[in-house]
Amino acid sequence: MDESAALARLLVFSSPGFPTGGFAYSHGLEWAVEAGDVRDERSAQGWLETSLCSGAGRSDAILLRHAFRASDDLEALEELVGVAAALAPSRERQLETLAQGAAFSAAASVWCEIPVAAYPVAYGVFAARQSVSEDAACVGFLSAWLGNLVSASVRLVPLGQQAGLRVLRGLEAKLLEVAAESAVATLDDLGTACFRADISAMRHETQYSRMFRS
Repeated sequence: MDESAALARLLVFSSPGFPTGGFAYSHGLEWAVEAGDVRDERSAQGWLETSLCSGAGRSDAILLRHAFRASDDLEALEELVGVAAALAPSRERQLETLAQGAAFSAAASVWCEIPVAAYPVAYGVFAARQSVSEDAACVGFLSAWLGNLVSASVRLVPLGQQAGLRVLRGLEAKLLEVAAESAVATLDDLGTACFRADISAMRHETQYSRMFRS
């Protein structure tokens, strides 16, 4: 498959229209809004930057790259499937990555069969098998991941559409930085350091009024 065809396919499975169900998950953001941690454009951007650079964004980028490289190694993939599931810090965050991964695998079966796994693992394997470059796949995944959370912010805070776009623009350089750093990261580099975000995901499980599943 040539580069143009690979790019076209990457745009399809990175699109909000690709049926992973990502719109139903807020990554704990819903509780953060209720608690007052996220209340405007500035705090939304700060919250998302932390999750991108020190949280699931960074870890998912590492998982994706290792899945991409192990796309034809069943033993290595089996290990990654377990690691990705165990890495989630709460029940809902585990549901978020596993349910989206299962939905992604089901949708991707139109092109080829891939293992059912956490979202970044499934995405990485599929990208490799569709001749998408590893770097492009990582940037595409992070863009889709961040775009979904900005969309949740627009609905929850609420923010206007222009404010949401400013947040995306403001985080563009950080996204590319995380993607570049993940290229040389090992599985030993997995882990998060955004404790408030992890706590918010745990507290969301018992939040009284909820729009999102996480």
